[in-house]
Amino acid sequence: MLSRREFLNFSAATIALISLPNQIQSKQLIRNYKLTAGVTPHLFNNKGALDSLWLYNGQTPGPVIEANENDIIRVEFVNNLDEPSTIHWHGIKNINKMDGVPYLTQNPVQPGESFLYEFPVNHAGTFWYHAHVETWKQISKGLYGPLIVKNHVDEKFDDDIVILADDWRLNKNYQLDEKSFGSLHDWSHAGRIGNWLTINGKKFPEYSINKNGHTRLRFINASNARILSFGSSLEGMKIISIDGMWVEPFIQDKFNLGPGQRVDLLIKTDDLSTIDFFEVSGKKPLSAFKLNVSQISKKNIIKKDINLQSFKKIPNYKNPKILKIHMQGGAMGNLAKAYFEGVKKNFRSLAMEEKKFWAFNKEVGKYEHLLASVKKGQIIILEVWNDSRWPHSMHLHGNHFYVESKEFSNNDKLVLRDTYLMQPSENSKFIYLADNPGKWLFHCHMLEHAASGMIGYIEVL
Repeated sequence: MLSRREFLNFSAATIALISLPNQIQSKQLIRNYKLTAGVTPHLFNNKGALDSLWLYNGQTPGPVIEANENDIIRVEFVNNLDEPSTIHWHGIKNINKMDGVPYLTQNPVQPGESFLYEFPVNHAGTFWYHAHVETWKQISKGLYGPLIVKNHVDEKFDDDIVILADDWRLNKNYQLDEKSFGSLHDWSHAGRIGNWLTINGKKFPEYSINKNGHTRLRFINASNARILSFGSSLEGMKIISIDGMWVEPFIQDKFNLGPGQRVDLLIKTDDLSTIDFFEVSGKKPLSAFKLNVSQISKKNIIKKDINLQSFKKIPNYKNPKILKIHMQGGAMGNLAKAYFEGVKKNFRSLAMEEKKFWAFNKEVGKYEHLLASVKKGQIIILEVWNDSRWPHSMHLHGNHFYVESKEFSNNDKLVLRDTYLMQPSENSKFIYLADNPGKWLFHCHMLEHAASGMIGYIEVL
């Protein structure tokens, strides 16, 4: 566990990292985008039948939204679906009214209507965006895309490739298995697990990269519930960033990505011709994508290593506000009774009558469920206990938190995350400075778990 001395280590660089987003300034560069959500024909497999997905701008994944650090992103969202929707900017320390949570930070955007999102991006990194109305359905139908914020460090990379992975559930006709939406088994167990892996919307794509250079791979897990695990033909993979935050580079033979999580790799391409990546969470490795290294290089010298700065310090935690989150529920769980909308019910009634299986502190949550109110400027310690039989990918909107991660194969690592993968029975502390006013959602990113109760918000006053 972390010592008090480690908590007391404090630096200006750390404060800058976790500080409140600046208000929009007139001199900031505005990056304009338009995202239109609509029904789009799609073919998963030539042997299958034509399907209809819900996509942004008719493509899967949605278009890359890119900006530089300290720019303003302005997105006109047009909803051409037959049901309401919103967009959440996952991992961005946002202005609360731009966070995209229906009934909490904005009204749902109705069919045929539009909404203008506008917010500054003050930290470079790998992020993504996705629908936030009935996420368990809208994300699984394809409403998501990458959001990349760059700065001067990115100029050092010769190649920069987004690897957005999704785990679709298809039927025997290679169409989205819509009959299984709302499955009680999925909602009470691990969530909606698929059977068809895509990388950037394709099955086993290939990418060309430069010889004698540095390649950055930005992995994003857009799956509803599957914990993806990636390995490669490399001797080891160098992780340089987690959830958009630099870390001291370290090597892994494989790494896991919970839903909503991101990991960036750095690859030196000298003396390599091809690099194969595999998804290895199942019994047999599944080919994911391939990198083909160009044998023609304009540069005949091997580049020096890229030096990256990592943030390790935790802000001063004098008089922290401690919030206890006791997670219970699901199949084979120990949640006998819980409150739903102020009424205490037994687990069977919650499951069969309300389709609710999960609870925080014995209260079944929803978007409007208040977990706690805290004062701006307080250090918050979320003491989170996964008292269930299932892993949970816990996401805090609008903030990154310090956590002593147990997600990697070597020693526990102190990292900054916005989405942390908790194992059954795990206790963890999420530590952050509550400097961003508003109502910030905290939920499991196994989307069926959130829909069935594992959700609430923390208000910063």
